[in-house]
Amino acid sequence: MAEDEDDTEPAVELGEGEPVEGAPLARVASRLTWPQEASNVRRKEGTATIRTPDGPRTLDSVLDDVDETYFDTRQTFLSAVRSVIGTGPVATAEE
Repeated sequence: MAEDEDDTEPAVELGEGEPVEGAPLARVASRLTWPQEASNVRRKEGTATIRTPDGPRTLDSVLDDVDETYFDTRQTFLSAVRSVIGTGPVATAEE
């Protein structure tokens, strides 16, 4: 049996940097079930702010630049959005 200890170190150390505004795209995508039409994604999560390399953006504004109107899988959605926002480091709130 494992002992309960209050003074143990966390399994993952958290950084002490500035906060990052917005939610990770994968977190927003995980709140949806697939397949989804783009209009349903807008209705359900359009106001969500996601993290991008260029700073936080609403999912609705990103979907304006996505050509797809139907996402058959979560991966299709992620790929389409990442093709618009790009990939790379996300700036902190103070940068």
